[in-house]
Amino acid sequence: MPFFRDVLGQETVKQQLIHDIRHGKLAHALLLTGTAGCGKLPLALAVSRYLLCNHPQADDACGECPSCVMMNKLTHPDLHFVFPIIKRKAGRDSVCDDFLPQWREMLHRQLYTDLSVWMNMIEAGNQQPQIYVRESDEIQRKLSLKSSLGGYKIMLIWLPEKMNAECANKLLKLLEEPPQHTVFLLVSEDPSQLLPTIVSRTQRINLRPLDESTLAGYLEQRYMLPQTDAQDIARRSAGSLLRAMENIRLSEEQRNYFELFITLMRTAYRRDVRNLKAWSEQVAAIGRERQKSFLEYCQRMLRENFMYNFRLPQMVYLNADESQFASRFAPYINERNILSISALMEEAQIHVEQNVNPKMIFFDLALRIIVELKQ
Repeated sequence: MPFFRDVLGQETVKQQLIHDIRHGKLAHALLLTGTAGCGKLPLALAVSRYLLCNHPQADDACGECPSCVMMNKLTHPDLHFVFPIIKRKAGRDSVCDDFLPQWREMLHRQLYTDLSVWMNMIEAGNQQPQIYVRESDEIQRKLSLKSSLGGYKIMLIWLPEKMNAECANKLLKLLEEPPQHTVFLLVSEDPSQLLPTIVSRTQRINLRPLDESTLAGYLEQRYMLPQTDAQDIARRSAGSLLRAMENIRLSEEQRNYFELFITLMRTAYRRDVRNLKAWSEQVAAIGRERQKSFLEYCQRMLRENFMYNFRLPQMVYLNADESQFASRFAPYINERNILSISALMEEAQIHVEQNVNPKMIFFDLALRIIVELKQ
């Protein structure tokens, strides 16, 4: 598991965190935020390693003490994890400990990760992962115990915005009166969905997107890419290592989103209502979390196709397949319809979050896009 030196970029934040830890000034609750792929979770793990290390050095953990050895396998008894999960048994909420083997396996495979990767790992299907109220009881139980090795106790919560309301309220009480020598590390993609009272009781640290030179250098070294290819991929990745990896080779999920987007636009342009209905049923079957991710992907594609019309390659962030499609499709996304189509996508996303019937959401979306493309 990562040391500070393994976290890509973010040098200023790393140095500030090390300084605060060494001088006893670290807040009892940190809220790490930033765009996907900027390194929030790896940084939280590096902070955990440094706090638990028996012989921390000036700039990193020692890597040799018993605590560091346990951190290598994510088995340190004073490091606890909370993350979104699904129900395994009807009528009974699961807890995160039920999914620890899959959690450790995912992190050993891919430190820079997101919810879609985790959903595949736990085979979530159509279920929407969340942090159930029963988890708050587990958090209280674990933190009420003494530290196993006599040092800090760390509660790392990945995607705390996925907590249901009752769980969030119980966590708030813990943040107001934290147990002694306890540090909360909240790693959030969307802190706006957290209770304001929770945010106000944390020290918020906003991580910047990775700069292009850092990302390009990593891609050259890690994937043995030619310098020009690495620089091109870094430019199109908007400071996200996750997106860079997708640009190197489209993930199966991104490929599916790309194909669904193409099908929607081509079929809507032909006014093929029968096939649009079939398309809406196909999207309805992929589950609500993937539907939200797909709609976010559609909004990105709309923006990029609109920018493609200005013939400024340095402002377009599309991979090779997307760029080839945009060369033919971009003229149909213009000043007359870009805002209205984007608004349709945003409205559909809100309806998905409100658990509206997905077949109705996506069939209605498809029919309204017919009108907009004819603008």
